[in-house]
Amino acid sequence: MSIYTGRGDDGETDLRDMTRVSKSSTRIEAYGTVDELNALIGTVRSTGYDDIDDRLSETQNHLHVVQADFANPDPDEGDPEIRSTHVETIEDWIDEYDEELEPLTSFILPTGSDDGAALHHARTVCRRAERRAVALATDEQINEDAVQYLNRLSDGLFTFARVVNARDGEPEEAPDY
Repeated sequence: MSIYTGRGDDGETDLRDMTRVSKSSTRIEAYGTVDELNALIGTVRSTGYDDIDDRLSETQNHLHVVQADFANPDPDEGDPEIRSTHVETIEDWIDEYDEELEPLTSFILPTGSDDGAALHHARTVCRRAERRAVALATDEQINEDAVQYLNRLSDGLFTFARVVNARDGEPEEAPDY
């Protein structure tokens, strides 16, 4: 199988149902940004904390499902889709890690160890992916659970960043106003 086809040379691409759309469409922007997030998480997935790394691996698989979900304008039963159980998984992780963390008393700067800062970066890309998904939802019908998943995942990535920074001995910094 050749990695290149030339089918995208005209600025269009195929959706899962083989519909051709512009590469600038809101649907492509949505799942392209999820792809960017997935790749970014891949760069930080070796934090050295097995529990975090396992959850980041599971998250990457979830994000692959989000991409498939967004790439499919007319899903059939049995097609990959994010469900409310995926959202609940993220919530369970957040609740578990909140017990390990000091309560927040102010906003914090997105900094810390290399891995902690990278997880903060991933959080911001996740927020952008969520905005792209919301834009897509104004134009077309999409799976609402996928949008909710991205919203919850950004909270999860924030929590992961805090946990990694705490374990690495990096203090949280409040912004100066």
